[in-house]
Amino acid sequence: MTVTTYKWTIERYHRAIEAGIFDDQPIELLRGNLIVMPPEREPHAYYNTEAADYLRTLLGTRAKIRDAKPITLPNDSEPAPDVAIVKPLGEVYLEHHPYPEDIFWIIEFSNTTLSKDLGEKKDIYAEAGIAEYWVVNLKTPQLKVFRDLKDRQYTTELTLTTGSISPLAFPDIFIQVQRLMGLSKV
Repeated sequence: MTVTTYKWTIERYHRAIEAGIFDDQPIELLRGNLIVMPPEREPHAYYNTEAADYLRTLLGTRAKIRDAKPITLPNDSEPAPDVAIVKPLGEVYLEHHPYPEDIFWIIEFSNTTLSKDLGEKKDIYAEAGIAEYWVVNLKTPQLKVFRDLKDRQYTTELTLTTGSISPLAFPDIFIQVQRLMGLSKV
């Protein structure tokens, strides 16, 4: 017996959302597959919120910080990253979620979903052309930074536990690594 799964397109996914089919179900679309998102526990929510507030302070009006809001990607994916740092396009986002060209970089905070964040999600973001992707590992506090796209793959991977880092889109901004991980209020 062959098992065939139904692949969703972005358009059908949006129609199903509009019809209320997924009401009260935390899901995201990854490569045409509906993925049930695990419940967010307190530490994850805390670090996510603190980091988003920190980035808002650093970036001001130069970027919009979107917490756990969808982005629309061309590979039949509409994930809801923990933090997406996007162009401040105002009411454009009434018409559509940010597209890859609107996204400066993405951050995921990972505790129970580390393998998915470092595997499937990293690949989806690279395929879509997201220039930079960060994963904060909450189990063993460290920041993984993926950059330098070539052939739809990240070619640079950095692992940081201290110091500061400047995102590619904002080389004049210095983000304290430990602050992202909630370890310091510097």
